[in-house]
Parts: sequence; C-alpha cells; structure tokens
Amino acid sequence: MSVESNTEALVLPAGNFRAYLFDLDGTVANSMPAHFVAWSAVVTAHGGTFPEDLFYSLGGVPPLRVVELLNEKFGYTMDPEAVVAEKEAQFLLGVGDIQPIASVLAHVVAKHGEIPLAIVSGSPRDNVEKTLAALGLTDKFEVTVCAEDYTNGKPDPEPFLNAAALLKVKPEDCLVFEDADAGIQSAKAAGMKWVRVPVVLPGATGAAV
Repeated sequence: MSVESNTEALVLPAGNFRAYLFDLDGTVANSMPAHFVAWSAVVTAHGGTFPEDLFYSLGGVPPLRVVELLNEKFGYTMDPEAVVAEKEAQFLLGVGDIQPIASVLAHVVAKHGEIPLAIVSGSPRDNVEKTLAALGLTDKFEVTVCAEDYTNGKPDPEPFLNAAALLKVKPEDCLVFEDADAGIQSAKAAGMKWVRVPVVLPGATGAAV
C-alpha cells in the first residue's frame, strides 16, 4: 500500500483519551480530489457548475445537503437523491486509486488494538466501506458511522455522539481527527477534543493548507 506523502506529524491535544474518532474523506483517506472530480462531472451533466473553492468549503456536509445548497445558491433544480446516487457511482469508479494520509495513518496503526477506533463520515456506507477496503483498513475500526446512521449531519454533534455511544465511551474521553470546519464544529458541539488534519491540495506532493 502506498501512502500519501504528507507526513508532517500532527500535534494532538493533551489528554488520556479512551477512543479516537476519525473523519474519512480528507482525514484518513486522501479522497477529496476524487470526490471533487465526481461531483463536478455529475453537476456539469445536469447543466450546472460546482466551483472548487465552494466544494472544499462544504467539506463534511452530507451529500444530500450539498445538492440542496447548490440548488439554493445557483437556482438549480437538481433532484438531490438522483444526483447523489450518480455522484457516488462516479466516485467509486476510481476508489482503488485512493491512498491514506500518512500523518493520520500513523495514529490509526499506533492505537489499533489499544483503544477503540471509529470512522464518522458524511458519506454513504457503501462508499465508506469500499474506501476503507481499498486502503486495507477495514479491520482497524470497531465502529463506522455513515450518512444513513443519523438525522442531523455535521456540524451537528449527532454523528460523533452516535459513535461515542456505540463505543460506550464518554464524549469527553474521545479525540476527533478532522480536516473540515463542519466536522470540527461537530466535535466541539459534542464536547470532544479535536485535532485538525491539514487539507492535502489536489495534485500536491505533500503540500497542505
């Protein structure tokens, strides 16, 4: 398994954490560029555009809500469920090329078997499971919380609180790894400590923001 070359060590907050909760896209997996390509292709096919800066600003927002926001912002009339289904199918065509992010993978490997780990994602379960399988990380996480598992997505605290409940760990004993503002807001609202994962730029060789 090759690994995304952004290896800058993350600075974790102090604490005796009993569980680590990881966002998937842009955190464990360097998959955000692939998601943008899929979104752009599908929205274009429906007669619209999806600016790249807007895409990255919506990191962590559930896909159905992304389509609703595009409709609201640009006056589109896209069917959210149909567009999301097309986008996820488009994304999965290239899922085998996605690589893990080294700075986060190091913590997954170090803590696996020591404390429980969870994935908390805004993506559909099929997407999450196939991404983890492509990365060879399926067996590293005791719990996966996906878009089908909650009513209110990030920045609402519900996704992270669901994961903590499934792991039987108090929210204040969890550490969240996130790349997106919505995810960090979700972690804060859940009463959890968090660490921001730098965003890996499309086509970069270790560059991040």
